[in-house]
Amino acid sequence: MPITVDIFIPCFVDQLYPTTALNMVKVLERLGVHVNYNPNQTCCGQPAYNAGHHPAARAVAEKMLDDFAAPAADAGRYIVSPSASCVGMVRNSYTELFAAEAPAQQSACRGVQTRVYELTEFLVGVLGTTAVPGARLAGRYTYHDSCSALRECGIGPAPRQLLDGVAGLERIEMAETSTCCGFGGTFAVKFEAISVAMAQQKVEHALETGADYLVSTDVSCLMHLDSYIKKEKLPLKCLHVADVLASGW
Repeated sequence: MPITVDIFIPCFVDQLYPTTALNMVKVLERLGVHVNYNPNQTCCGQPAYNAGHHPAARAVAEKMLDDFAAPAADAGRYIVSPSASCVGMVRNSYTELFAAEAPAQQSACRGVQTRVYELTEFLVGVLGTTAVPGARLAGRYTYHDSCSALRECGIGPAPRQLLDGVAGLERIEMAETSTCCGFGGTFAVKFEAISVAMAQQKVEHALETGADYLVSTDVSCLMHLDSYIKKEKLPLKCLHVADVLASGW
């Protein structure tokens, strides 16, 4: 019997990068996973939380807990998302948001926290997959470790293992791969000059490798870097891991 997962599509992925969400579904189904999507889902609450509006963030988070409450018959069902940023928010910041809530609410929070996974850590850590059958993309790539993936979720080897299993694709590590891209949500708005300078540094390191593609687990990072790349008309294409794994078949 196939594993059933509930997918969480972050608001910015839904609005700006829906193809990445569809590619995640494509990959999961390719690996025999049954995908369930709750159309009532919205946001994890991270924008409000990062801006310091914790009561508003808690209200959004409460809806997230309701939307992803596990069915009684399948209490351990996984939640999978193409965003380490949102997964990190749920796993870590929800603990603070619900610290003063009733025991039942805290229990619901812990239930979601233990079931939520970023896509690549689910594929490698739960399914034991290190390559997606048929995945093919010619060229060289360099990988950007997003702050949320690396520092909040402890994700490092899994995306590289999967990408290295893509036929025709060669990895070249860039300098300072774990350095922040400069996005940081509202940080990019409040500190524009610093944010752009950090993006420039990251892109320059990527270009030094001679890579064709800059790949990451987080489209928020890629959106920020891609805007700089396009503004400067640079020869580098940004791709989410799911987009690469869904290529060629």
